[in-house]
Amino acid sequence: MVQVTERDLAMVEWLGVVRLAEVDAIRWALGAMLGSAEPISTRKAQHWVMRMVEAGLVARARPTFQGASIVWATHDAIGRQPPNLFRQTTRHEVAVAAVSARYLALGYTWKRDRRPVSHLDHQADGVATYGDCVELVEVELTAKSSPRYRLICENHSMRLARDGISLVVYFCTADADRVVTIEADRFIFRTERPRLVSTIAFDKRGHWLGSTLDPRATIGPSGAGRRRGDDAINRKLEKTTSATSMAQFGTGIGVGNRTARAGDT
Repeated sequence: MVQVTERDLAMVEWLGVVRLAEVDAIRWALGAMLGSAEPISTRKAQHWVMRMVEAGLVARARPTFQGASIVWATHDAIGRQPPNLFRQTTRHEVAVAAVSARYLALGYTWKRDRRPVSHLDHQADGVATYGDCVELVEVELTAKSSPRYRLICENHSMRLARDGISLVVYFCTADADRVVTIEADRFIFRTERPRLVSTIAFDKRGHWLGSTLDPRATIGPSGAGRRRGDDAINRKLEKTTSATSMAQFGTGIGVGNRTARAGDT
């Protein structure tokens, strides 16, 4: 019988939030749960997946169009039906998990954005929180139309001005990054424009650029916020406190015990 720990359950809960993840994202998320800013080894991540498959909490598959196995939480674990791996959004959801896991490794908590309240509203791909810094996170593998960006940018501007959002961060392919930057320059008001930042993080197939890329070069107070932000924003980010212990399930998944031993996986 497989012994399931609280850390295992936290990981499964995270999988329920992001829906789908590759083993590389599992590596980063498990490292975060162990209190590290570095990923665990692929072998240990695969061993964790096998344990959870045996426990009936996780399932996995390797679609022909995907370069690596995809992992998700089972119905028994989270009460939801298994994902359709052949949906057009699968690659995007896997990319969101890659970003989420790296945020966790830097001490952020992660949750889904609130549901849209109207057809003019917009739901971001995730919300990352670090102390009093709240970032709306978008993963953009393909560029949208200009009219669509106008609606999205207007929504971002409103939330930056009224909802306590610190930054809107786009993680893009090279082509999408170029379009996002152009459209943000057009549609984001100048006082909010420095707080929407974009960075190239994925190749055309949706793979994170560089298997050993330090997430701090892209994510968080030392990353995207400094690439196109202003000094005032950077000072605010640098003053944020470290993330608190793991948030209650349903409100956000974060990093728990920072003194856990690497062998605990």
